[in-house]
Amino acid sequence: MANGKSTAARAVALVGPNGAGKTTVMEALLYAAGAIERQGAVLAGQTVGDHSPEARARTQSVEMSIASFPHDGDRYALIDLPGSCEFQGEQDYVLSAVDLAIVVCDPDPDKAVLLQPTLIELDRLGVPRLFFVNKMDQAHARLRDLLSALQSVSTQPIVARQIPIWEDEKATGYVDLALERAYVYRTGKPSERIDISGDLAERESKVRFRMLEKLADYDDALMEQLLSDETPSVQTVFADLVREMQELQIAPVFLGSAQAGHGIRRLLKALRHETPQPVHAAARLGVEGAGLYVFKSSHAGQAGKQSFARAFNGAVADGAELLRPDGEKQRASGIVHMVGAQQKKAASAEAGEVIAVGRMDAARPGDFLSAEGRPQAANVSPPKRFGVYALAVAPQDRKDDVRLTTSLQKLLEEDSALAFSMNADTHELVLEGQGEIHLRVALDRLKRRYSVSVNTARPKSAYKETIRKGVTIRGKHKKQSGGHGQFGDAVIEISPRGRGEGFAFEERIHGGVVPRQYIPAVEAGVKDGLEKGTLGFPVVDVGAALIDGSYHTVDSSEIAFRTAGRIAMVEGLPQCEPFLLEPIERIAIYAPSTATSKITQMLTGRRGQILGFDPRDGWPGWDRIEAHLPQAERHTLIIEIRSLTQGLGTYEAAVSHMAELNGRLAEEIVKAAKAA
Repeated sequence: MANGKSTAARAVALVGPNGAGKTTVMEALLYAAGAIERQGAVLAGQTVGDHSPEARARTQSVEMSIASFPHDGDRYALIDLPGSCEFQGEQDYVLSAVDLAIVVCDPDPDKAVLLQPTLIELDRLGVPRLFFVNKMDQAHARLRDLLSALQSVSTQPIVARQIPIWEDEKATGYVDLALERAYVYRTGKPSERIDISGDLAERESKVRFRMLEKLADYDDALMEQLLSDETPSVQTVFADLVREMQELQIAPVFLGSAQAGHGIRRLLKALRHETPQPVHAAARLGVEGAGLYVFKSSHAGQAGKQSFARAFNGAVADGAELLRPDGEKQRASGIVHMVGAQQKKAASAEAGEVIAVGRMDAARPGDFLSAEGRPQAANVSPPKRFGVYALAVAPQDRKDDVRLTTSLQKLLEEDSALAFSMNADTHELVLEGQGEIHLRVALDRLKRRYSVSVNTARPKSAYKETIRKGVTIRGKHKKQSGGHGQFGDAVIEISPRGRGEGFAFEERIHGGVVPRQYIPAVEAGVKDGLEKGTLGFPVVDVGAALIDGSYHTVDSSEIAFRTAGRIAMVEGLPQCEPFLLEPIERIAIYAPSTATSKITQMLTGRRGQILGFDPRDGWPGWDRIEAHLPQAERHTLIIEIRSLTQGLGTYEAAVSHMAELNGRLAEEIVKAAKAA
């Protein structure tokens, strides 16, 4: 930085919980910088961010929004990230690449806990951050209570950069503790400077000294000045504030109201003077030399694919040849700058700029596309996201079968938190995501972009059945219809096996009563008979032994003996006292400790078996609760977990074993299966 001006464009992420006002903060910053003519409102669908039909229909962010703009000779890119836990996958590849995160939060101390997942992710990635307390014009709590609540969820010391000026229990302005200047808000205009006097001066002095004490923890020279009752210069204070934030030693707190424009210009000055240079983000990513780091892909239907990227370590010209980490060549074609939905062509991507590039089909989020002639891999490790909500999907028009899977694949490339697979047990195409709204948004995009409409249903649980006792049964297939007939005769001994032991087949015949070449056909027929048992489900943990039979020299064939094996199972299984098995999953729920008792009660109400709970590693005040839970009870589990945890809780699950299911519930399941 020279003369207070940066040498490269800087990227700033807006993060925080849903409803904190991140999109409004971006709108206010753009308006204050002169990048837009008027400040739009989220509820009116007028903002630069939340420009997609899916976002505007729900009046909330459902994907990242990017706005690049110049201000006072500097260049910036704001990246507004969704706050809902259902859309956290949007931040997986971008946070590593930004220079600073503005953590937008509510002035209510009780809502500070909502910041914890975001702050832990910023800690993991090593991203500097500052707090912007939005909606101060609606604040009722004391600043000290808010700062205490923020400190309880922040690993970095919280440092107040401003204190509010109160009038009739409303915040009407602020005191800048670094400059020791006071301002009162003027809606839509720059704040007006006023004198600091009386009680305000006394309060400012106390809070400023506490700020200096925290700064002195990382500056011995400043500590000596304070111990000697010397007043540090404004330059010293600012230098410490900037250095310590950039080195992750403190997290400063600014105040304002984005809707009214309060505190926004001061925040804009902080971005100008205090945001780190892109070289630090490049170092976190471990990339050297000029190139583009891709953090998101987007498929705009027939318009093709765009890759959103940030330029590092130099300019990348439009048309430049780039190398993926695997050495594959890509050409930067159609570079554009973005202000929400608006795009403007550019001849190049300058160092630090956030841009979109067209037609790089092989580029994937997390790729560093090197312009230096040697492949490089970025050091990026997005968190693993388990699908906590699922829907079975099927095209409304059978002709769309192929288009459905290819279109879903494109959505998955855009959104790492989505997944889909074909369930081999239930033969359903299952789409998984982070919540019901997440999946509904994906399906809305599917219809809007690719004209594929689907029917949805609750995914079926993979029930099985097995038997309690064995039986010996003869399966005979005899048919004569002119010419060669069909004859197969197999005596099968059916027996139960231990849980989880699967299927086993053996032959114990003597004297060649069934020729050797037909024995595999008998086994295949037995397996055919296990595909759908007496109760209507696949049969597992069963043994079958071929112990006798007969054949015809002319009419016997593989197909005849396969049919005989199947007949034996179809007729024998009802005599073996079949019963239902349901899949049981081992589930790990992650939630604030204050909700642990409620979650254990909820699991018990869902027929769960609590296995225990322990503190969650690296998450102060959180627990990991483990339990066995029937798979059938998991469909709406995430909805209840989030209702008990202010939207913070999540879980992971994996099939553990099959368990016997009896009683009315089993009867209802069998009845429904037979009706289907």
